Amino acid sequence: MQKSRVMLASLAAISLFTSACSSDSKDKADSGTTTAASAASTAATTAATEATTAATDAPATTGGSDTTTAATAGTTAETTVETVEATGGQDITIAVITHGDDGVFWSVAQKGAEQAGEDLGIKVNYQGANNDGAVEAGYIDQAVADGVDGIAVSLADPDALEASVKAAVAAGIPVITLNSGSDLFKELGAITHVGQDETVAGNGAGEQFNELGATKVLCVKQEQTNVGLEARCNGADDTFDGEVVQITTSGDADPVASQSEINAALAADPDIDAVFGTGPVGAHLAVLAAEELGRDLIIGAVDLSTDILADIKEGTAAFTIDQQQYLQGYLAVVFLYLNVTNANTVGGGLPVFTGPGFVTAENVDAVSSFVDAGTR
Repeated sequence: MQKSRVMLASLAAISLFTSACSSDSKDKADSGTTTAASAASTAATTAATEATTAATDAPATTGGSDTTTAATAGTTAETTVETVEATGGQDITIAVITHGDDGVFWSVAQKGAEQAGEDLGIKVNYQGANNDGAVEAGYIDQAVADGVDGIAVSLADPDALEASVKAAVAAGIPVITLNSGSDLFKELGAITHVGQDETVAGNGAGEQFNELGATKVLCVKQEQTNVGLEARCNGADDTFDGEVVQITTSGDADPVASQSEINAALAADPDIDAVFGTGPVGAHLAVLAAEELGRDLIIGAVDLSTDILADIKEGTAAFTIDQQQYLQGYLAVVFLYLNVTNANTVGGGLPVFTGPGFVTAENVDAVSSFVDAGTR
């Protein structure tokens, strides 16, 4: 009977993933060009709730020391409580290890990962290394030593992480990369990558600046060693008809210093008429810098925040790229769960893309409500 409940849990997770993917077309209608549905997580949550009911309603077997209590409430006042042996799914631990901080982007990715764990009834351990590759590698090594069942990891600093990721794979632990690493996951032995292609995202930004009439773009990066940010700037340079110059600021954790650095770059080059922030904080700081300097700039960004969405509504920023980090966290956990419980693989050797989609004045109102809820 325990085997049948494990199969039910695996089938329910497959249903959960299908629900998430099937709502993609609905999201495109709701938010313009956004690639994967924000409604996916809602549909997935509903499916997972039904999955949990199906798994815990199965008859209990006797024996075994690990038990959980499931309460079945009917329309009458009487409630029946039964003790059910823990299924394999409830014993699963997934480590989600990123280079992230506690800012507006990574808090949403973390929420997605933790919600997937809650929906599936498994344990998810999330750790952010605050852009320190050595710290992130240490987290991976510790997860391997702890014997976790699966690891999701961002590859912002692949040189620092390569040995640790390969060691996890060699230990028989399935690995999925998320957010950063779309072009590296296969050579490190990961099952797939969940995120957006950063070069493609940059290409789209360059095309947007062309359409908006820009001639020289300042590309503002917020992290020194993040290869994904480099790819965004280089991707924009590939498609932009004018010139792209790049700077790296002190980072989102020091907005005062970062804005000062953006101000200095703009003041030193009066020909710059556009700014591409590889994150929403840098783009918003560019809006503030333009106001201080009295410059009329075309400003675009990557990722969502309440500030950049307000800027788009006010017309001080033109667009931002949405890579849907909630889905990156959520789907990475679901995919690892399915691999552990049902030997499923996804992607067919290719990444699973959650972006890029573009948020502009045309669809900003529809997206903003989900940002306020913390799921976009």
